[in-house]
Order: sequence, then structure tokens, then C-alpha cells
Amino acid sequence: MFIDTSILFQIAGIGIIVAMLHTILKQMGKEEYAQFATLIGFIIVLVFVVNSIAELFQQIKSVFLFRG
Repeated sequence: MFIDTSILFQIAGIGIIVAMLHTILKQMGKEEYAQFATLIGFIIVLVFVVNSIAELFQQIKSVFLFRG
């Protein structure tokens, strides 16, 4: 079974970008925007994870409900 590691690198990349953006905005005194950027980054990562879990459940379903 193939394990797709690209999703891990995408999540890590988003995390690094969001962390840098949060730091920059916080140092500029824009804490509201920094929190908003962090929330948007979290939602994007959450969508990636939910899609991966849905794909995993589809694969599990196809294994256990095989009718040939």
C-alpha cells in the first residue's frame, strides 16, 4: 500500500508560512489580522486532513465491502 507523504509536506509548508505571517503581523501590531491568518491556515489544513480521512474511509470500505 502506497503512503502519500506529499500531504505532510503541504501541511508543514502551510504551517511555516502561517507562523511567519503571524509573527510579522504581530510585530506590526496587527494582532487581529494575525489571529485571522492563523485561523485561515488552520481551516486549510483541516480541509486537507478531512479529505485524507475521507479517502482513507473509502479505501477501507472498498476492502471490506468487496463483492466480486
